[in-house]
Amino acid sequence: MDKYVITGGRRLVGNIAISGAKNAAIAIIPAAILCDEVCRIENVPDITDVSAMIRIIADMGAKIRTINKSTIEIDPRPIHTFVASYELARHIRGSYYLLGALLGRFSRAVVSMPGGCDFGVRPIDQHLKGFAALGSKYSLDGGMVDVKAEQLKGNNIYMDVVSVGATVNIMLAAVKAKGTTVIENAAKEPHIVDLANFLNSMGADIRGAGTDVIKIFGVEHLHGTEYCIIPDQIEAGTYMAAVAAAGGDVLIQNVIPKHLESISAKLIEMGVTVEEYDDSIRVKRDGDLHKCNVKTMPHPGFPTDMQPQIAVLLAIAKGTSIINESVWDNRFRYVEELRRMGAQFSVDGKLAVVEGVDHLNAAPIKATDLRAGAAMVIAALCAHGTTEVEDIQHIERGYESVTEKLLAVGAEIRRVHVPDNTGRPAPRAI
Repeated sequence: MDKYVITGGRRLVGNIAISGAKNAAIAIIPAAILCDEVCRIENVPDITDVSAMIRIIADMGAKIRTINKSTIEIDPRPIHTFVASYELARHIRGSYYLLGALLGRFSRAVVSMPGGCDFGVRPIDQHLKGFAALGSKYSLDGGMVDVKAEQLKGNNIYMDVVSVGATVNIMLAAVKAKGTTVIENAAKEPHIVDLANFLNSMGADIRGAGTDVIKIFGVEHLHGTEYCIIPDQIEAGTYMAAVAAAGGDVLIQNVIPKHLESISAKLIEMGVTVEEYDDSIRVKRDGDLHKCNVKTMPHPGFPTDMQPQIAVLLAIAKGTSIINESVWDNRFRYVEELRRMGAQFSVDGKLAVVEGVDHLNAAPIKATDLRAGAAMVIAALCAHGTTEVEDIQHIERGYESVTEKLLAVGAEIRRVHVPDNTGRPAPRAI
């Protein structure tokens, strides 16, 4: 029941190192189930979604050895069940990746429906369509998805909509299937490429990741590997937005600048200076922010996971901006929190019109989901006065060492424990 207490108006100056990609890690850890030997994974982010995924596979029998804060070894050979714990798996969206991994290993998987942030229905019809094309059948019972096959066989699969989750799950199920699988209209996000590279490092034969056609030539065995997860594109973009909002000059290290091009382009359009180097980006802002229009799109377009963060910038930019959210139905729930701080938003379905104001004012606010929580931190950093951000467990699902990283660049932020006075047991962190 902790909260952040943030005093705004401090320029951010210094260096921030970006952690491993959350969205890659929660796909790569289940993928280790398919391996026939020990996997060593480096640059693993220390966040609650990742620790939850590790607990799930450990509960299934995998042996986990922690080398250091960001490196683990996974021995999947002792895994003895194709059923994932309902209580552990139901809280995180990435738990549905266990379906593809367990189906690929055992020809059967029983996993709860996905949880995570509540900003829209999370249908898995494209996942199940892909599994069916590979020769499986499924049933739904008591919130659990049960998928099984006599033998998985490669097939051509056309995705009706671009889906990162379905692309990952089909890749996992197909990597040991008989024959060749072709995924058309596949997602192209960086963590799709990272997963393919991880599997290929174990002896898989996956080609075309990063394009809209992925070919998977089934193999019988996957050997052990050592692999380093890519930097987190969204964490980097979030700190870029924080510097743009609060003002300052920060070198953001351990990034892949190409992954950030759509974010950099919008910040530059708004009057922010962005300088790219080999594995870092320098972000500077001294003058006013300018209005701009943003439409979220699948990669390489502007990511939906950066929409709430850039909305904070538009809230204090000169002029009127428009946000078009083309991915999720209900991603503007955070707007009410920004209105408490004086922001002017008009929302109609997937469209938001933002009238820039001179500044935001401190107010008690809360994180409604992971990325909205990051936006609340950004809003607090640029607001007049001291803001309290509650429900920070959402933020720590996807951001490592938030207070430490912001303190290092001059922010005034504290994490404060709030006793639970309701008499009810405190909610268990997942």
